[in-house]
Amino acid sequence: MSPLPLPPVAAPYQLPFHYGALHNIGLDYLVGPDPVREVLAKHHPALTAADFDGQCLVSLNYQLYFAQYQFGGGITQEIEVNIVAYPTAAARRIPQVSYQQYAQGHDQTKLLGIARIHVLCDNALAIDAGRTLYAEPKYPGWFEAEMPSLNGPAGDTWSIRCHAAEATADGGIARLETELFSFDAHLSRLTSVPANNTPITGYGTDSTGAALAGPMNVYQPYRWYDLSGPVSACSRLTVHDSAGDVGQDLLRLVRDTPAAGAWTFQSPPVAAHNRPYYLG
Repeated sequence: MSPLPLPPVAAPYQLPFHYGALHNIGLDYLVGPDPVREVLAKHHPALTAADFDGQCLVSLNYQLYFAQYQFGGGITQEIEVNIVAYPTAAARRIPQVSYQQYAQGHDQTKLLGIARIHVLCDNALAIDAGRTLYAEPKYPGWFEAEMPSLNGPAGDTWSIRCHAAEATADGGIARLETELFSFDAHLSRLTSVPANNTPITGYGTDSTGAALAGPMNVYQPYRWYDLSGPVSACSRLTVHDSAGDVGQDLLRLVRDTPAAGAWTFQSPPVAAHNRPYYLG
């Protein structure tokens, strides 16, 4: 068999895309396999849902990131609704790992990746880049977010609310009033472990049916929290719009299932403007 060509990189984009700062939380849900397999087959027919002791894994991934360009800077927020999956043709290479092992990066083949089902984003350029470069099912949304910050009260609480939006004729994003879904994670009293789980392989399927994979490196470990057992009440997912596509899929895939784990990453500060003093 001849080698496959690389997917094209359409102008004006350049790869890799470099993040200037990243604040990120993911929530993982171990759920029944049948709905997951049906949804995955609809979106990514070349992939198979990973099996974790008879369950499949749905993962929500919120990102707030900054990128610096030649003309200045840009800030983007997005949420991915993902199914953890692998290429069906590579089934013999998949290691047997538990969810806890997967979440902490034990799968070094990186074939266990995230198959994107919905990606909501508040930046029109990022939406176009995701669709064009990585075949992401990406469309407009907007967000209200609270997260741990050195510039705010102490604690490790995340609260993310996702609202509907639509593209405008001038290439922007118009916010709509409809709230789609929200989730909270109260992690202050929990103990995390470092997770060397990147590169994270993201899977997409383009308009021709071709499957492609794009790895993302994060240059420091994530913090992973085990939410099994009594601490499962530390997180909550709420679907506010059950009629929309993302709401229907979340109810079908997750519904009332408690999260099995949470993983967070926050870029460290690079400078601090200190408290002033009087000259007298």
